[in-house]
Amino acid sequence: MNFELFIAKRIIAGKEHKSSISSPIIKIAIVAITLGIAIMLISVSIFSGFQKKIRDKISGFKGHIQITNYDNNNSDVSTISIDKNQDFYPNFKNIKGIKNIQIYANKGGIIRTKESFEGVILKGVSTDYDFSFFKEYLIKGRLPNFNEKRNREILISETIANRLNLKLGDTAQALFNTAHTKNKFKIRKPIIVGIYNTGFDQFDKTFLLGDIREVQKINGWKNNEIGGFEVLINDFNQIHNKGNEVYKNIASNLNSQTVIDNHPAIFEWINLLDNNVWFIIAIMIIVAGINMITALLVLILERVQMIGILKALGGQNNSIRKIFLYNASYLILKGLFYGNIIGITLLLIQKYGKIISLNPETYYVSTVPVDFNILVIILLNIGTLLLCIIMLIIPSMLVSKIIPSKSIKFA
Repeated sequence: MNFELFIAKRIIAGKEHKSSISSPIIKIAIVAITLGIAIMLISVSIFSGFQKKIRDKISGFKGHIQITNYDNNNSDVSTISIDKNQDFYPNFKNIKGIKNIQIYANKGGIIRTKESFEGVILKGVSTDYDFSFFKEYLIKGRLPNFNEKRNREILISETIANRLNLKLGDTAQALFNTAHTKNKFKIRKPIIVGIYNTGFDQFDKTFLLGDIREVQKINGWKNNEIGGFEVLINDFNQIHNKGNEVYKNIASNLNSQTVIDNHPAIFEWINLLDNNVWFIIAIMIIVAGINMITALLVLILERVQMIGILKALGGQNNSIRKIFLYNASYLILKGLFYGNIIGITLLLIQKYGKIISLNPETYYVSTVPVDFNILVIILLNIGTLLLCIIMLIIPSMLVSKIIPSKSIKFA
């Protein structure tokens, strides 16, 4: 049996470390580890949740990659059409990791009632559109059904519905400036079949979802003329690589941009969260490590006589150091155990109870988001354990300074 581990277990089992001197210091060290890992878990999960939610919401409205005419000037409104019949539609033959390619056309206009009006963008989509995003945030009614026949069904946000006092089944009045006729508006009367709320006010207060054939009709376009293509990918972490691949596989008169390129300010803000997370992790590990160093030094000084006896019996410095490192590892693991329970419990309460709410105009989400990643949690625990033990190696060298003849003199 491992001699060092055996002695460490005897110390733990005999509760020798709970003497009047070391007990409060050890408790403080365990609490520091507990609070440190709990705060790290909460920080990583919440910041990861922010990043995932915000990027998923922007991608839900815009797709991961947009393919448009070069002269469209990155506008949310489709001003210049492109031909639907492209070599890459409906599938990129040379690019893997593409989830879906869907056509769209945006048209700016005004939706009004007797009391008020709002500026909106009608996003026209077709039967190839992936509705999974809006299905998740649908709060009333159903999704539009874009079958073979052009229809007037639209999906409207709760923000617009509340501002204009609209409800399911209402027929709204929408005015659109025609691209092919000067100084004239076309009036449409879409029927509200569904209401969504993503909590992303920047888009919720603007976008309606309707039939692309309505947009084509308003603009005087042919059936093969569209505003552009939205490309959805399987792994968002590959968006830059996939964006470059898409650009290389489209015609020279077309342009492609990722959602990051279209909204750089938002994604720069998201990236700042990573720096905050690393700063918090570093601070928590340093605080926990300092407390563990203090606890280890107290444990060593409290057992000077035991160390002297072990040395007199032939024990080596490295062997005795291992005894205290094993003991310290036990304390760290104990703190990690309680910290994980506290952190994960609080995260689960927020994830399913949505206790803490936020202002969507500022944070782009209505409640604090939580993203659980088991691999990250495991790595965080392992990393904390290893770093704390590494920090304890130098203080444990105090053992080599203890002289047996002096330490057991008054034993």
